[in-house]
Amino acid sequence: MTVLVVTRNEELNIAFCLESVRGLADQIFVIDSESSDRTVDIARPLCDYVERLPYDHSRIIPWIFQWSLDHLPIRNDWILILEADQVLTPELREDICCLLCEGTPAHAGYYLRRLQYFRGKKIRYGGYGGKRLLKLFRRSKSQLDPKEQDTRVYVNGSCGQLRGILKEHNRKEDAILFYLEKHLRYADAFAAEENERRSGRLSWKTTPRFFGTPDQRILWLKSRYYQMPLYIRPFGYFFYRYVILLGFLDGKEGFVFHFLQAFWFRLVIDIRLDELRRVEHAGNKRH
Repeated sequence: MTVLVVTRNEELNIAFCLESVRGLADQIFVIDSESSDRTVDIARPLCDYVERLPYDHSRIIPWIFQWSLDHLPIRNDWILILEADQVLTPELREDICCLLCEGTPAHAGYYLRRLQYFRGKKIRYGGYGGKRLLKLFRRSKSQLDPKEQDTRVYVNGSCGQLRGILKEHNRKEDAILFYLEKHLRYADAFAAEENERRSGRLSWKTTPRFFGTPDQRILWLKSRYYQMPLYIRPFGYFFYRYVILLGFLDGKEGFVFHFLQAFWFRLVIDIRLDELRRVEHAGNKRH
């Protein structure tokens, strides 16, 4: 198995991530986007190779993974993709080891159950208690969408699920100003993507279906969210996450997380999307 880890100024997180996969994978690549801290120095002894890529403000992560699949000297068909703040638990390590060491796996890709941490607090509710991410897959049957801002693997074949937990705790986000600055940049990228999809210039790589895979269901819900009125939908989404999905049970830090992630971030996307649409409309009127 080959592990791909993306980084940018991850000195607080990278050692935990790489230590969790050492001895499990026979290839570990770190793909770094112009880190200015000690990320690369920490990563070099813990991985096989560090690839340096130019930092692209307009795109987030998926394009880096797809570039890595296309250009790095990967010698395995099975790939595990991780962000620097994601860590395999011992149970998940064992699940993956058993899956890949005991014959041919039954599926072409596997969803991992993510446990989200925010400022040291487990986020158990609001739809985050058991979110599934497709992180383990066969390279020969899978691809990402470089134009998509969410990291989503599209697998040509059936997908299974593993029981072990993938922990996600970005220690940089313990500082609230970092969280806000990061998500302002993300909001710009997500607004640009939504503008392209709403205009029909960009389509999904799979058919959104409510009764499909976890990813197809997310895309179905996202396509419905796109149809809701700007500035209204963040209120509805926050109410759904915080009240209907019991986000209020996550306590004080949970309130901060759900408010910022489900309302503030979505509102900034709407504001930025409205700006982009006005600029396009003005441009069309001039022509």
